Amino acid sequence: MRESHSQAEIPLEDTPAEAFTMLLKYIYTGQLTLSNEKEEILLDFLTLAHKYGFPELEDATSEYLCTILSVCNVCMVYDVASLYSLHKLSNTCCLYMDRNASAILSSKGFLGLSKAALLSVVSRDSFAAPEKDIFLALMNWCQQNPDERHEEIMNAVRLPLMTLTELLNVVRPAALLTADTILDAIKVRSESRDMELNYRGMLLADENIASMRFGAQVIGGELKAALLDGDTQNYDLDHGFSRHPIDEDCRSGIEVKLGHASIVNHVRMLLWDRDSRSYSYYIEVSMDELDWIRIIDHSNYLCRSWQNLFFTPCVCRYIRIVGTHNSVNKVFHLVSFECMFTNTPFSLHSGLLVPTENVATVGASATVTEGVSRSRNALLNGDTKNYDWDSGYTCHQLGSGAIVVQLAQPFMIGSIRLLLWDCDDRSYSFYIEVSKNQQQWKMVADRTKVTCRSWQTISFEPQPVVFIRIVGTYNTANEVFHCVHFECPNQETDEDTTGANDAPEHRSGQGLRAGSQTQSVTNTQTRPQFSC
Repeated sequence: MRESHSQAEIPLEDTPAEAFTMLLKYIYTGQLTLSNEKEEILLDFLTLAHKYGFPELEDATSEYLCTILSVCNVCMVYDVASLYSLHKLSNTCCLYMDRNASAILSSKGFLGLSKAALLSVVSRDSFAAPEKDIFLALMNWCQQNPDERHEEIMNAVRLPLMTLTELLNVVRPAALLTADTILDAIKVRSESRDMELNYRGMLLADENIASMRFGAQVIGGELKAALLDGDTQNYDLDHGFSRHPIDEDCRSGIEVKLGHASIVNHVRMLLWDRDSRSYSYYIEVSMDELDWIRIIDHSNYLCRSWQNLFFTPCVCRYIRIVGTHNSVNKVFHLVSFECMFTNTPFSLHSGLLVPTENVATVGASATVTEGVSRSRNALLNGDTKNYDWDSGYTCHQLGSGAIVVQLAQPFMIGSIRLLLWDCDDRSYSFYIEVSKNQQQWKMVADRTKVTCRSWQTISFEPQPVVFIRIVGTYNTANEVFHCVHFECPNQETDEDTTGANDAPEHRSGQGLRAGSQTQSVTNTQTRPQFSC
């Protein structure tokens, strides 16, 4: 506020005239055209917008710069964006540089990066250029910036990723690193497992890179052509899948080679599911087909249909899916395979996904394997309103049978919820067990000595779960146990619990029909005719 002390003229230091003219024009007119200006002027204008507190101009200019990025200007734009913490613009620049890494290294703009911006770029795992090219580009930068500490810059090079020939013939003659540093890199390279090296890889967020569009191909297994064609509808006993024989020493498998070394943390794949069979399998990744790291191990679980798998991010070029069990025969069948990196948050416990949404749904490929109902999977269709004396529930005879739900894959589960049939004032008793393979069962809820009705919420110590068995032991009205809805983990809301233990409201179609017939959801054999 120097003008308040009789200073008539205020010099604006480091203020480019063209950019300041643009700012004045916006202040007086409220309008501005950015497309006619050069990138250098736009960056000066962005600097002034930040300096003088015009956030709307910062956002608008950043948005425009995102649309005109090129190999020639992206380094210059990134330098300014990172300086002023313009996160969206910075991230867009990084993604562009990741996808054009080799071209960026040879551009003039790379030599003009500030030290902080330079280290930020080349330190990214997703800046996937050959390490020799990164070393040479950093060497050129050091020559252009002799006043900077070269040791700190060269430490960004991942020397163990370079070959012995490159270390001896390229790195050593440059004299930018000590002989001990080079020897240490050789030692790490020779003693470490290949997959333990800090590789760089291409990162395309939420893009299926296991596709022919990105150069992926199936190099192991039988009937290779079907796996990556994207068709998840047209398959039967004879076609539409890839396969391999299941042998005891797991020598066989289905192997996918990605078009580029890539960062991945998510796999979706469809197991053949035209009947009720289940499979067991594991998935490994590699950079060289010699050293394999297991990222998913479901060899001790029974899985079916769609598999939605998450794991710690890793860089790989090869992915191998090895089936270890098929409940019907000795062949592993895979209909579709997708691989990607996702920014979607997820939580793992002992390698298993901890779901936040209900995974006991038809959409999540869960199914009811035991129990009686008029419609298959009525228990999992999400309808908690439309049920009456005849339909909308799954049941079993007390003293025999049970209601069993199979999830598509193992999840780390710590809660479940179910709705007992409550169209009158009856109450039930029951217990619930869980299993990962239908052989060993563990009880997680014992309500055999209490009377229960309507909504039931059960919490227990989180554990791997594939199968849930609900066994009714008592019904105050008759000899049948009825369950309307099941979910895990518990998705309880305030609306769901309101009035849960009050007298049930009237529901449409409540006409009592003694002896009404029901159908098994598991097979077509004759079943008892149950009634409410």
